[in-house]
Amino acid sequence: MHHAAYVFDAYGTLFDVHAAVRRHAGEIGPDGQLLSDIWRAKQLEYSWVRTLMGAYADFWQLTEQALDFAFSKVPSADPTLKATLLEAYWRLDCYPEVPAVLKALKASGAKLAILSNGSPAMLDAAVKSAALDQILDDIFSVDQVKRFKTEPSVYDMVVTSWRLYPGAVSFQSSNRWDIAGAAKFGFRTVWINRTNQPDEYRDFAPGLILPSLEGLLAGA
Repeated sequence: MHHAAYVFDAYGTLFDVHAAVRRHAGEIGPDGQLLSDIWRAKQLEYSWVRTLMGAYADFWQLTEQALDFAFSKVPSADPTLKATLLEAYWRLDCYPEVPAVLKALKASGAKLAILSNGSPAMLDAAVKSAALDQILDDIFSVDQVKRFKTEPSVYDMVVTSWRLYPGAVSFQSSNRWDIAGAAKFGFRTVWINRTNQPDEYRDFAPGLILPSLEGLLAGA
């Protein structure tokens, strides 16, 4: 089913959050994946806690703080690599199918955007590094509302800016909690379950579950 607008989460959906550590796996050593997993988990945890506290700090600050914590939990990883990993995070690899899928959806006449916890500078760098800047119509950052997902005001940025009903928007995310928040808001949701995770938040079910973004083209 074709939609007027396709909105994508950025990290984990378009961009591989583990690419920064993978790029320097040889320097980090055998616990690189553990370091990356903790880094990602804490990055998200900090966003939820700060939203609940009403103590916003932009996503780049949380990314740096989360990496500090990850290094403290993984003593085998050299903390002097911090600057190297943070620099790599500005240019995360996008998943292989992303450019072709976005171009095809754009050619179908749909509007395309990113809706992300990322700071404007982070998102701008990632989008330009992946050469997606000429495809997307908008990039919505939570920095505008100073709240992180799954706060409803985050999803509302899209419909307010584009003057659409929530049901006209197809929202894609690899994060099941993000899909739950978007479903509650009223978006048509597509869970990109790249790592075959079990389902949860069953009272806010996704409209569709796909292993990658390629399946979107069947409805375009």
